Amino acid sequence: MVVTDLFLGEIATELLKQLLTISKKASLCKSSAESLMAGINELIPMIQEIKLSGVELPSNRQFQLDHLSRTLHEGLDLSKKVLKSNRWNVYKNLQLARKMEKMEKKIYMFINGPLQVHLLADVHHMRFETTERFDKLEWSAKKLEESIGNLKIGVGGGGGGGGWMEEAVKRLEEEEMKWEGSFGNNSFSGLGVEEGKRKVKEMVIERENLNIVGICGIGGSGKTTLANEICRDDQVRCHFENRILFLTVSQSPNVENLRAKIWGFITGNDGMGGMGYDSVPKWDLQFEWRIGAPMLIVLDDVWSLPVLEQLIFKVAGCKTLVVSRFKFPKVCNATYNVELLRREQAISLFCHSAFGKTSIPPAADSNLVKQIVDECKGLPLALKVIGASLRDQPEMYWESARKRLSRGEPICESHESQLLDRMAISTQFLSKNVRECFLDLGSFPEDKKIPLDVLINMWVEIHDIDPEEAFAILVELSDKNLLTLVKDARAGDLYSSYYEICIMQHDVLRDLAIHLSTCGDMNERKRLLMPRREAQLPKEWERNADRPFNAQIVSIHTGEMKEMDWFRMDFPKAEVLILNFSANDFFLPPFIDDMPKLRALVMINYSTSNATIGNFSIFSSLAHLRSLWLEKVSIGRLSESTVPLKNLRKISLILCKINKSLDDSVIDLSQIFPSLSELTIDHCEDLIQLPSSICRIHTLKSLSITNCHNLEKLPPNLGNLKSLQILRLYACPTLKMLPPCVCDLIWLKFLDISQCVNLKGLPEWIGKLSRLEKIDMRECSLVRLPNSVASLESLRKVICEEDVSWLWKEMKKVNLDVQVAEKCYSLDWLDDY
Repeated sequence: MVVTDLFLGEIATELLKQLLTISKKASLCKSSAESLMAGINELIPMIQEIKLSGVELPSNRQFQLDHLSRTLHEGLDLSKKVLKSNRWNVYKNLQLARKMEKMEKKIYMFINGPLQVHLLADVHHMRFETTERFDKLEWSAKKLEESIGNLKIGVGGGGGGGGWMEEAVKRLEEEEMKWEGSFGNNSFSGLGVEEGKRKVKEMVIERENLNIVGICGIGGSGKTTLANEICRDDQVRCHFENRILFLTVSQSPNVENLRAKIWGFITGNDGMGGMGYDSVPKWDLQFEWRIGAPMLIVLDDVWSLPVLEQLIFKVAGCKTLVVSRFKFPKVCNATYNVELLRREQAISLFCHSAFGKTSIPPAADSNLVKQIVDECKGLPLALKVIGASLRDQPEMYWESARKRLSRGEPICESHESQLLDRMAISTQFLSKNVRECFLDLGSFPEDKKIPLDVLINMWVEIHDIDPEEAFAILVELSDKNLLTLVKDARAGDLYSSYYEICIMQHDVLRDLAIHLSTCGDMNERKRLLMPRREAQLPKEWERNADRPFNAQIVSIHTGEMKEMDWFRMDFPKAEVLILNFSANDFFLPPFIDDMPKLRALVMINYSTSNATIGNFSIFSSLAHLRSLWLEKVSIGRLSESTVPLKNLRKISLILCKINKSLDDSVIDLSQIFPSLSELTIDHCEDLIQLPSSICRIHTLKSLSITNCHNLEKLPPNLGNLKSLQILRLYACPTLKMLPPCVCDLIWLKFLDISQCVNLKGLPEWIGKLSRLEKIDMRECSLVRLPNSVASLESLRKVICEEDVSWLWKEMKKVNLDVQVAEKCYSLDWLDDY
């Protein structure tokens, strides 16, 4: 019993000692906690300063700093728990004491381990970069010394090549002012930028599914300005934790150098610069690769898709922002098209360049200023360059500039070099054919929609390409922001109608096309153009009329022209003649007789009423004509004695008055147009009945009668058109039935009867059209389908109203796509009239 009591007493004594030790340790733990808290509170601001300094850190260092920052915050929380704990809570104090020991050890090991290595690495990088910069500085000094040695130093405007120092200083000041004006903190950098910033920030920050996004626009529209604003935005910098890399790619980039910089940025080895080519993996890096913190890579001034593809590294958490004049839909998930300035913004920017003010000064001619601003069409670069060119110039100089701008001519040398030459860079990377097609766009009036069919016809005839290639060129020019599709043709299909699609071009781009087309001797130019409407032909043309004009395209823009208003001109090589005019009466130019190679004739009247055409009989001399476009004119009568136009393939009559000139009693169209393959008649209100002689043109492949609201019936012998592949009867509300002979069009592939609201039904034996692939019958209220539609073995697509769609679906025809049409009402075609 005594031994047991002694043993228990020793145990109790030892336990009491341990409790006293733990209590003492807990007491010391509180003082350690106070000391640790004080040290952490000194370290945390330093860590935050490093992270937010704007200096890009390698990913491994960024990770270690983030880890240390989290450890320090955990240490703060632990210290607070220790200070709040009860001294006699033995178990809890023991746990906290052990955690305190681990925390102190972890911080001590980092400060005395990796941190020392970081300092050594930083010293090494600083020594290397300092040596490299001194080498560059020494090289620059040598080049400057050589340049100075080759110059005669002078002051002022005296002879002997003097004044170079003043000019250099002046150029430097101008460039600095331009830089500040474009990217500085003045109020003008915000003009038109905020809306763009909002949309681009949404793509970059909010939409995580977009890895590669773009900013595109024509030259001088402010793309780089917007990209710089994005990089400076606080929200963007915070989102990417200041990990933003901005690189200018340029037209002739060093791709390996750029790849090395991007790879160094991604991997955290930023110091590799342009030297570490071997450090970039040789394998294709177009795969999902994961790295820590989010990052943004901005590739500015990109000109080539192959170059861009080499600079894309697919890294999770990494966004790439591509800035270019061109669209890259194959690479970019989404693209923001830079919007041009509104008129108020344009006036402010122009006044800043021209007067140094934000508005038109009272002493300036307000109307003249606004007219010049309007010629710039909201393009920031044009507003800056033209404004600076007119600064401190007399009013007569301003008036001269306005006239020259309206003619598409440069107002001075600086305008030509700083604006037009800079814009011309966009055309240098185009192939020969595409560049020639771009230059052709200068043949049309400013601010007018250009019918795509006119362009397609013209390009096919003079560039020896087929319509599909011509259309591809149009898409390429659109992707490069050298023109704008008013209606996106790519949303259509094989049977989309070209004449329903128009394009627009910014006036500065049109001026560029004219500028590039009007170089050299006038009589030797490939294009002879009138940039704006004049009351008469240019006097310069008349002075040079004693020699032949070798132009391939002749574009004339006038008002009313009578026979005496023309003078004789010789065009032995002309293949395209474009007559743009605004008149009620227009006499065709007699010199058409002197265009033996004329292949395409375009006549567009921009007046409010149809023009009566004089000298219509001259068509008899157009033996080589292949394409004819007549818009808003009254069609003259062709006599039986008219020489057949055996080479004419396409005729388009738009908004014309037919005047019964096509009636069978007047003319046999099959005799006059024996080789016609496409006939388009659109918005011709006095067309009541299609002449039956059309049905004897056995070469006809496409017949489009659209928006002819008074067309009552089709000829009963329509089935004779055995070569017809496209029959388009769009928006002919008076038409009540299709003749049964339509079922004899054995080669028909597309039938369009949309918006023929009074059409009662399809022909009973329509099933005989074994090659019919598509029917567009939207807004046709048919109550039944003929049983024979089940025999349409090639039919693949039907567009119709929802109530009609069930009739087609009940057929349960395999591979038939029945598409319910969306309601679409548009009067865009009236914009120009």
